[in-house]
Amino acid sequence: MKAIAYGELSKPEHLGLIRTSISDAKDLLPRFTGVTLEELAVEIAMVRLALKIAPHIRGHVHVQTNPYHSYSTESTIVNALRIVQLFQHLQPGFEQSRICIKIPSTWEGMMACRALEMAGVRTLATTLFTMSQAILAAEVGCTYIAPYVNQLKVHFEPGFTDPNKLLPLCVSIQKHYKSINAKTKVLPASLTSTDEIYALAGVDHITIAPYLLQQLSQPSSVPHTESLFDSDVPPAISVAQESFVNDESAYRIAFTRDLHGASEEKLTQASLDEG
Repeated sequence: MKAIAYGELSKPEHLGLIRTSISDAKDLLPRFTGVTLEELAVEIAMVRLALKIAPHIRGHVHVQTNPYHSYSTESTIVNALRIVQLFQHLQPGFEQSRICIKIPSTWEGMMACRALEMAGVRTLATTLFTMSQAILAAEVGCTYIAPYVNQLKVHFEPGFTDPNKLLPLCVSIQKHYKSINAKTKVLPASLTSTDEIYALAGVDHITIAPYLLQQLSQPSSVPHTESLFDSDVPPAISVAQESFVNDESAYRIAFTRDLHGASEEKLTQASLDEG
């Protein structure tokens, strides 16, 4: 999300929005503790972007907390509540029920999601790479999860291709959620082709980059890939443990062991790239 916001804010047409956000940050900084002028200005700019698109879409708008706080539950909660306050300051009366805060899916981040959801703030567990993360996200009551189909660095390192795309994981998670009647919805992200999109036809929600939407809108765009949701053979991804919310040690062991440590490396890299 931070990377998406950076790309959008880098466009010349948003120069005025950036200047206004910096001015607002200078005025609002005395109201908040533990945040720099620069961080506050970025948050205000992201909220302004969300408010610009809100009239054109249904449902939630999403803004992400600072990945720097990924391993602090308290700091993440403070950051999330500040973002909600900024929405109300910039557009009084904006429905809080439409605000969804994206939070990196570390243990600490998920505990923040738990507290926020209990307080009525909708959350999305982002940078998710494993079934253990998905199980915990449902247990803490996240509104959405965002499994990353490709490592985030596919968007930053020319020529890099993820050798372990997580398309089957998205299917396994959604089927698991349906089996336990979880409220959490699956919203895959970090897709790089229309074939990947077609492979996930049937998923609850999906994040599609503008250039891929443009490709999908072409008359010549027809599915060349069968949806994994139509397959009679379920993806071979096991659920090693049904619950983690009361067993932090078991969660950390399961997450660290996933793909022999590769998933933990992906989460760390994603936090660095997003930051």
